[in-house]
Amino acid sequence: MNQSHRPHLSLVVPVFNEADSLPDLQRRIVEAMEGTDYEVLYVDDGSTDASLSVLTDIQKTCPRVRLISFRRNFGQTAALSAGFRYARGAIIVPLDADGQNDPADIPRLVKKLDDGFDIVSGWRKERKDNPVTRTLPSRMANWLIGKITGVYLHDYGCTLKAYRAESIQHIRLYGEMHRFIPALARWGGGRVTEMVVNHRPRTSGKTKYGLSRTFKVVLDLMTIKFLASFSTKPIYIFGGLGVFCFFGSSITGLVVLLMKLVQGYSINRNPLLIISLVLMMAAIQFVLMGLLAEMLVRTYHESQDRPIYVIDKIIEPSETQTS
Repeated sequence: MNQSHRPHLSLVVPVFNEADSLPDLQRRIVEAMEGTDYEVLYVDDGSTDASLSVLTDIQKTCPRVRLISFRRNFGQTAALSAGFRYARGAIIVPLDADGQNDPADIPRLVKKLDDGFDIVSGWRKERKDNPVTRTLPSRMANWLIGKITGVYLHDYGCTLKAYRAESIQHIRLYGEMHRFIPALARWGGGRVTEMVVNHRPRTSGKTKYGLSRTFKVVLDLMTIKFLASFSTKPIYIFGGLGVFCFFGSSITGLVVLLMKLVQGYSINRNPLLIISLVLMMAAIQFVLMGLLAEMLVRTYHESQDRPIYVIDKIIEPSETQTS
């Protein structure tokens, strides 16, 4: 495949220690994409097993395969961000490297875009994961994300989605925010829907995610909500906190004054006033420091257009290969 060629469809596959799954995944991708103008962009996220070597071998026989290799592990969000940036297709479809996403679902997702949608999100209705450590926390997270963002999907955590490239070009990803792309796109005017997809049981390797990821999602969700609601009008939240603190300070002062007038208790020696003032100031400082830090980090990254990953090398198909 000519390197200047821009395919219609780009498949983006983040990879971290999935050497055993990759050959079968590539085989199924080739079968599912027969007759389609596509490329496969594998992003090796600092794998410590033989994943990069396996991908290099795959590329030697598959001219549609492109590789990005990170210097170390930066996480799934960073891998997807790099894949989106270097993908050439008008439509981008990410999928997991563990083989649990079914490439056979990709044509259906892409076809659904023709109904006027910008994003079609996969819904793993029949999940083949541990119900306690994976399925239940995921359902709780999906409910919470829907409540806070107002964009209700059954399965935000499903990597398999179809995006029109222009619908995600303006989105910057940090933390674990890749799962919030549908909500971010909807806030930007994008049209989002979902479709039931197949979910296969894992046949090799082990999952990289556990219950701890749920807490990261909640923290990122708080950031997303703040940036969406207050990033252009922070005075609303800061002013609200100011009014609340002023009200609390007034009540405390009134109590101290009543204690002085009714009980003759000295204002200077009243610990209630000192404790209330110290706690109020500490709460304001912690909240504002956290929110301002989020805004500063976002401004820092976007103003410099600095990515959240470091690429070691990009391996393109040889010009001598033919599709």
